[in-house]
Amino acid sequence: MRHDVLSTAMVVITVCLISTLCVATSIQAQSQPAIQWVETSQLPKGQGFAARFVADRNIASHEDVLFADDFETGELGAKWDDISNRAHALAYVPPSGDLSLLGERSLQVSAKLNENTGGGFTKWFASTDRLFIRFYTKFDANCDYVHHFCTLRANKSLEGKERWSGFGGAGLLPDGDERFSTAIEPWGNWGKWQPPGRWNFYSYWHTMKPSPDGKYWGNGFRPEEQPNIERGHWICVEFMLQHNTPGEEDGEQAYWIDGELRGHWRGFNWRTNPSLLANAFTLESYVTDRWTQQTRNTVFFDNVVIAKQYIGPSGAPK
Repeated sequence: MRHDVLSTAMVVITVCLISTLCVATSIQAQSQPAIQWVETSQLPKGQGFAARFVADRNIASHEDVLFADDFETGELGAKWDDISNRAHALAYVPPSGDLSLLGERSLQVSAKLNENTGGGFTKWFASTDRLFIRFYTKFDANCDYVHHFCTLRANKSLEGKERWSGFGGAGLLPDGDERFSTAIEPWGNWGKWQPPGRWNFYSYWHTMKPSPDGKYWGNGFRPEEQPNIERGHWICVEFMLQHNTPGEEDGEQAYWIDGELRGHWRGFNWRTNPSLLANAFTLESYVTDRWTQQTRNTVFFDNVVIAKQYIGPSGAPK
């Protein structure tokens, strides 16, 4: 009798161990994304529909534009839904520099250590299956490393508290029906690359890889080789996000610099719920003293467009 009890107990323990192993293996498999670099991308490059709009004038009239702001008219942040202006970090200024595409005003973000961390604007918008976001930016000649830059976030809704579900959560694994995000930003490689660094995607989603400390910090995506970001010159930055079929690994992202396609990745399982959409864009320069030593760090922005198709650089004056 005791032998039968022990045998039964051993079977139960074995089954439990196998079940636990299977669950652990399943969890591990789910946390390892099958992201692929696209070697021969068919995405467009060079000029897009913006080439038909000199300095982006009237570009909002294009049927595929969801939002546009060239900062030429209105009060500070008038076209945006949320303003983060810590210690008066934001201002409209003439777009001094080497481009004649930017009109009479640009947005200046001045982050001052021990005074503020910078700031920016956020816009919520009705999303679409594939999104393109383009803006111009310039890093001041003395600008140091930037902690966070421009971020596209998926929120559960455009209304009430659910419009904020994609914000926060640093170091935590997102829920597939609550949030995901991707940011295009300069990355300094822990101080190895000249400030402000090189262009990089910083992405959060529910099947992302954990960091060595066991937490879930953003996963980075960038080509193996690309030049350092040049300070003191206007740069046209554009990125694309393709929503996945909920639960499937068919999501994508890509980015362009001055019309050059720098990187295209496939295999993202961004979300598990079809109602979760990338629907909020934050244009900002956020600086902390973790790697930044320069006291004042200034970044400029202009000609922001969110659209359903590739935008490309602004049209040049004839």
